[in-house]
Amino acid sequence: MIIWIIFIAIALASFIVQRLLEKHIEEAKKVPLKHGLSGKEVAEFMLSNYGVNGVKIVSIGGVLTDHYDPAQKIINLSSDVYNGRDVAAAAVAAHETGHALQHALGYHPLKMRSALVPFVAYASRFTTWVILAGIILIEMTPMVMLAGILLFAVSTIFSFVTLPVELNASQRALDWLNQADIVSPDQAEIAEKALKSAANTYVVAAMSSLATLIYYILIFMGRRE
Repeated sequence: MIIWIIFIAIALASFIVQRLLEKHIEEAKKVPLKHGLSGKEVAEFMLSNYGVNGVKIVSIGGVLTDHYDPAQKIINLSSDVYNGRDVAAAAVAAHETGHALQHALGYHPLKMRSALVPFVAYASRFTTWVILAGIILIEMTPMVMLAGILLFAVSTIFSFVTLPVELNASQRALDWLNQADIVSPDQAEIAEKALKSAANTYVVAAMSSLATLIYYILIFMGRRE
C-alpha cells in the first residue's frame, strides 16, 4: 500500500512540475531580451566568454528538444530557442552551453553520465521484457527477475547521476546571464523560475525511477519468501 501511495504522489508531482515548466517557459517567451540577442548568439557569446572553441551550434526540430552532444561537441537548439530573442531562449541556450562548459572543464558528473549512456541504451532494450519474464517465471527461475532488476538499476543510477549535471548547468547559465548583463534583474528572476522548473522534472524522474526499482525489489523479495 505504501509503495502505491508513493507512486500516486510522484505522478501528481510530475503533473504539477510539468504544468509549472510549461507556464514558466511561456512567461519567459513573452519577455524580450534587453539586448535582443538570439539563442544562438547567446550560446556563441557564452562560449567565447569562457574561451571554449570547437563547439558547433545547430538548429533542430521539435519543442524542448534542446541538448548538448558531448561526443560530437554540438549544442543542439530547437528552432524557437535558436532563433528566439526572449528570456526563455536565452535561458535554455545558456543552460545547454553550460553543458559544453562542463565538457570543456572535465566536470566529473558529466563524464560519469556520458560513460553510462551506452549501458543505459543497451539495458533499455531489454529491461521491460526481462522484468515481465521475471515476474511470470519468478517461482521457477528467480534469477531472471534479479537480472531485470539489475538492468533497471542502471537506468536509476543514470537518473541520479543526471541530477548534478543538470543543476550545475542551470546554475552556470544563471550566473553567466547575470554577469554578462544579458538579462536585467527582473528577467533573471524569470529565467531562474524556468530553469528551476526544468530541473525539477529531472528530480521527479529520478524519484520515480527509484520508486519503481524499489517496487521490483519488493516483488522479488515477496515472491522469494
